[in-house]
Amino acid sequence: MAKSSDSFRRVGARFKPQPRVLVLCEDTKSALNYLQDAARHFRSHAVVRIAHCGRTDPIGIVEEAIESRRNFEITFCVIDRDSHESFDDALLRAAEFGESVKVLPSYPCYEYWLLLHYRFSRAPVASVGAQSAGSRMAAALRAEDGMSAYEKGSYNSVFDRLLDRLPTAKVNAARALDAAIAEQETNPSTKLHLLLAEFERLGVPTPAVAPGA
Repeated sequence: MAKSSDSFRRVGARFKPQPRVLVLCEDTKSALNYLQDAARHFRSHAVVRIAHCGRTDPIGIVEEAIESRRNFEITFCVIDRDSHESFDDALLRAAEFGESVKVLPSYPCYEYWLLLHYRFSRAPVASVGAQSAGSRMAAALRAEDGMSAYEKGSYNSVFDRLLDRLPTAKVNAARALDAAIAEQETNPSTKLHLLLAEFERLGVPTPAVAPGA
């Protein structure tokens, strides 16, 4: 019995394609590797890369995001407060572009997000003498179990190492951010849990046609 022509009709896509997502960060190793591993773990297909051409200060990262945004539905800028002089200018510049350029800052730095995998802390971290706030936060992180060898900018496989602690980090980061807003004191706090939540959301297939449509 011959098959009807309907049998050969192309079946439409079952799921919507993921939006194109770009994540720009200043860290050439630690944060970059962590976020690439996180995107891969959640199968989010996000493009995670550092800002090129030496544009590793906050304003340079935001400007590159602005230039790149036409090729992506969502663009994130992962930046540290630390002692960057252009930090406030970067936030203001990104605000001009609304939701198309999203800044996810950490105060004082990315290592605070890692510390939250171990414990909650809202103790302010500031520069002391020749030690920057970022280096002092990295020192605090090295006191935690399994992190004694951590060096800023040169530590790999952190995502896999801390994966079991990720739920704790998410809870602690949300709590810290709520406190930062309520107290109007950002040091310390981070928004990196929002990016991890976005990776996780992107990794869940979305039906092309809503049920019952």
